[in-house]
Amino acid sequence: MRDPRGPRGARTPRRARLRRAGVVLLGCLPGLAAVAALGLCAAGVERAAGRDTGAGAVRAPGRHTAPRPDIVPRSVWLGAAARPQPAPRYDDEVRAVFVHHTDTPNHYDCADTPAILRGVYAGQTGARDWDDIGYNFVVDRCGTVYEGRAGGIDRAVTGAHTQGFNHRTVGIAALGTFTEGVPVPDALADSIAAVAAWKLGTTDTDPRGRVGLVSSNGLSRYAAGATARLPTLAGHDQGYQTSCPGAALTARLPGIRDLAASLQGRATATPAR
Repeated sequence: MRDPRGPRGARTPRRARLRRAGVVLLGCLPGLAAVAALGLCAAGVERAAGRDTGAGAVRAPGRHTAPRPDIVPRSVWLGAAARPQPAPRYDDEVRAVFVHHTDTPNHYDCADTPAILRGVYAGQTGARDWDDIGYNFVVDRCGTVYEGRAGGIDRAVTGAHTQGFNHRTVGIAALGTFTEGVPVPDALADSIAAVAAWKLGTTDTDPRGRVGLVSSNGLSRYAAGATARLPTLAGHDQGYQTSCPGAALTARLPGIRDLAASLQGRATATPAR
């Protein structure tokens, strides 16, 4: 990639299952006309060397972790449509999560999600000439989580989702468009919280806190080299000039943060900022 520098049937309610068990249930093709909009929610790629991050470990005393949710690997949805690409790159750890939406249609059958993801992938690697899909994970409206960018579900893969802030962060995209007034499915929001809780738990990071991130690109909201104090679970627009992840999904972020913290076993009180 060119571096621009810069479910079904009656079930127990999903939110209750998440709070009790801390797990996530696995459950339009965007044309080239949607590709331009996709660019608003996946901009830039930076590179960094790194190491493995563990998953599924027993929580150590004093640490706040969460189990890895069920995730559909990219080999399932992408298969033979994968394009040749450079080796993935890694960061040393995960310190923050950025939430996006894909700016694609909302009224899809979740059985069609793999095909929709192939369309997103084709738009980003074809028309935009990127090396891979930019998001680390994508969540559909049924709450199914899909592996996005290649490199390993359990590793700190450097994404291409938030220009200037791809280092030490994870990009989670909601499949759809969540502008003001658009309903955000609870299953989708809950799964975003589950992924964030798991990934941030690898560094014992509170999803309700804030973190200092250094901007690598002056095209972000901050000058290159500047340290930005951002939420550890942030919307794309907090690091880059965009309306992504949409006003409706942005309004759900406080609840997503609280659920993620609960999944990590943290007290319900919001920490001081």
